[in-house]
Amino acid sequence: MWTLPVIPLSSPGASPCKDKYGDRFIPSRAGASWHINFNLSVDSKSPSPNQTRKTHEANTDSGKDGLAYNCLLKNELLGAGIEDIKYRVPKRSLDNSDSSPYSLSPVGNKSQKLLRSPRKTIRKISKIPFKVLDAPELQDDFYLNLVDWSSQNVLSVGLGSCVYLWSACTSQVTRLCDLQCDEDSVTSVSWSERGNLVSVGTHKGYVQIWDVTANKKIHTLEGHSARVCGLKWSPDHQHLASGGNDNKLFVWNMSSTSPVQAYTEHLAAVKAIAWSPHQHGLLASGGGTADQCIRFWNTLTGQPLQCLNTGSQVCNLAWSKHSNELVSTHGYSQNQILVWKYPSLMQIAKLTGHSFRVLYLAMSPDGESIVTGAGDETLRFWNIFSKTRSNKDSKSVLNMFTRIR
Repeated sequence: MWTLPVIPLSSPGASPCKDKYGDRFIPSRAGASWHINFNLSVDSKSPSPNQTRKTHEANTDSGKDGLAYNCLLKNELLGAGIEDIKYRVPKRSLDNSDSSPYSLSPVGNKSQKLLRSPRKTIRKISKIPFKVLDAPELQDDFYLNLVDWSSQNVLSVGLGSCVYLWSACTSQVTRLCDLQCDEDSVTSVSWSERGNLVSVGTHKGYVQIWDVTANKKIHTLEGHSARVCGLKWSPDHQHLASGGNDNKLFVWNMSSTSPVQAYTEHLAAVKAIAWSPHQHGLLASGGGTADQCIRFWNTLTGQPLQCLNTGSQVCNLAWSKHSNELVSTHGYSQNQILVWKYPSLMQIAKLTGHSFRVLYLAMSPDGESIVTGAGDETLRFWNIFSKTRSNKDSKSVLNMFTRIR
């Protein structure tokens, strides 16, 4: 009678108990990972930086899908975890709680509800400008404001001693004025609300008012002893906020020759100023290199609100017209453009491309695009905001008009 010798199982995938022998192959499941993604393969070679960046972006974009897969897997295997997904489930699917015993679906009733539920669309912001214009002699000076966008879709740009107008509709460029004959230079430009007048600030402290249609100067205002870093009117045109190289932020009204409010918390020059169009009396300001903070103020009560340290010099601020979001431009050391959600102050996007400080910022008339300018002598146009307003009403103690007294 023949007998077969017993051969020990010594394969790498065998059971870790080496003193036992048997006639069945039992693989070792030690260290098994239950969050397996079946579309990923392991490569022994180290990935290149470009591959690492693409993998990171893919993982970021598919984070919701990965979470859904993990919860589905746990729910089917362990009967738990499906409630971790924050998708909107239609009321009709919630009412249909009875699962059919004859269902042909490989997953359970709860998993089917998740798969049928609509997902919230994730807003994507392009990291690349849709237009780049050359702007020779655009100065790299923190104390200048040389770009503004009118309600008539015309961009005014101060270059040296001249102010140029660029039509976004026709792409035509015209020269409005030249201060060289007065041995002066342009330090700021600002459009009137209707877009027919341009105010031009000069290095000598004058403010010139120019009629764009007639292409002539109609007023010259005197009184400033030096140039002002930042200047913004409130949406109701009742208050004016000004920032200076003395690190101070002032709020003025039309009935007084002295500021009605003064804020001294910034540790550097205040150039970046923006009024919220969504909450009455909400003002944001940014400080220079020694400060690097965006501060928010309740000008109705004179109280400081939140403070955000951005890690870079704050050059300019602008509030979205359609959503409670804020865009900030920065100088040393990142030279970046950041988009923030208010009041959570969560960073939504980071845009890069300028090689110098992003000193200049203006909003398009439709509120969808911004233009940024820097000492690299370029103007870059970005699509950032959407016209779609949030269905939720903003609730804030600052919005006095939503309350009945």
